[in-house]
Amino acid sequence: MPELYDVAAIGNAIVDVIAPCSEDFLVDQSLVKASMMLIDEPRAVELYGAMAAGIEASGGSAANTMAGVASLGGRAAYIGKVAADQLGEVFTHDMNAIGVRFDVPPLQGGLATARCLINVTPDGQRTMSTFLGASNQLTAADVDPKIIEASKIIYLEGYLFDPSDAREAFAKAAGLARASSRLIALTLSDSFVVHRYRDLLKGFIDSEVDILLANEAELGALFETDDFDAAVRALRGRVKIAGVTRAEKGSVTLAGDAIETVTIDPVEKVVDTTGAGDQYAAGFLYGLSQGRSLGVCARLGHLAAGEVIAHYGPRPLVSLQDLAIAAGL
Repeated sequence: MPELYDVAAIGNAIVDVIAPCSEDFLVDQSLVKASMMLIDEPRAVELYGAMAAGIEASGGSAANTMAGVASLGGRAAYIGKVAADQLGEVFTHDMNAIGVRFDVPPLQGGLATARCLINVTPDGQRTMSTFLGASNQLTAADVDPKIIEASKIIYLEGYLFDPSDAREAFAKAAGLARASSRLIALTLSDSFVVHRYRDLLKGFIDSEVDILLANEAELGALFETDDFDAAVRALRGRVKIAGVTRAEKGSVTLAGDAIETVTIDPVEKVVDTTGAGDQYAAGFLYGLSQGRSLGVCARLGHLAAGEVIAHYGPRPLVSLQDLAIAAGL
């Protein structure tokens, strides 16, 4: 089958609500700074009512990454679940409007479309409270074989390791990808995911994953160590390619015995770190899909992340393709 997409992703389809807040607000709401916690619908309604005025935008980690791939000029598709409600319609419209294929049938008569309430402190750190709603109802039946078989890279969002039905969707996608000689990429998503599903993740990584994306904390959690170098050594040989971000220290890429550190230029002002990891993944995966070197892939990731942390919201506001061309990438 001819390749129609550079990257296809499977993830939680979520609408983000992003607002500024004070440190005191986090304390008053019993929120742990820079964390992500799952909440139920009543708590989502309560917290939303207490938040400051902000912006609402379609989000979800892997969906944000596909938005970045599209902004770089790549061909992207997305598999996730929304409800047949207003937010679900907004999410569907937003994805297709930016050139990302999204046509999974919405959930009828069940939970509402997922939303993530993101409170951002003055230092740019985001604290996320997520009601998963309909996104948690993704099943293997929603995985379209035609999309998987027509994509160079299949990108799986670690957050979806929570529901068993979604893990079955992962397994179906991985099987289809393997049968079509496609690359399988996984993001660890968050340290809490790793702590909760460490053994399952290790097994899936060893058996199915070609490309692993993570940040320093997530990688340390996977191998139960605070020693970054030890975590990198533990990862070597488990996947073909890895990209590990280290905030202001840049990132480290791995491929076989080769390890490369890629530094970043200082950012003038960090407004909101929401989506930074998602956009790094966008640049990295887009670069891989185009046959670029790992160093260039990492630089594309840093470029995309640098754009998104300079404003509120998890998706690019300007063309990443234009930025990449201007940067000689």
